[in-house]
Amino acid sequence: MTNAETIAKLNEALEKLIKGYEELQNSYDALENENDKLNNEISNLKEKISVLETDKRELEDNVNVLQDSTEKDSSNINSMLSKIEGLLSKKTHPAAPTYPKGKDNADNEKKTNSQQADDEEIKDVRQSLEEIVVESKEENSNSSSSENKIDLNRMASLLNGFNN
Repeated sequence: MTNAETIAKLNEALEKLIKGYEELQNSYDALENENDKLNNEISNLKEKISVLETDKRELEDNVNVLQDSTEKDSSNINSMLSKIEGLLSKKTHPAAPTYPKGKDNADNEKKTNSQQADDEEIKDVRQSLEEIVVESKEENSNSSSSENKIDLNRMASLLNGFNN
């Protein structure tokens, strides 16, 4: 083998090595670019996660506030209902007169009819207040607390109507 042949073979080998190195360098650069893109995506996702966690905390706080106000409203409504029932029971039984046994049955029938009418009135009031409660609960999830005060004012006006 002559020097020229050896040099030619070394040149071929060197060219193959250079081509291989260039291919490896290109693939390395492509992988580096892809790695940078993935790192950027990771940081963006971490930012989104932190924003979502903050939103979740705010929503949980809002839910807690709504639950507290709902509990307060329901206790206020129950209190109003018991006051209304107390007022209605005072009106219907103002000293519960007793009738002697020999008295007319017509008087006893009038008493039971008036009691039935009062019981129906109590049921009607309870149903209307329950409707207000249902509306209030529906509005609680969709509206502000100022609209809930309107329902409480309606109930208070109902109470004042019974006081007269």
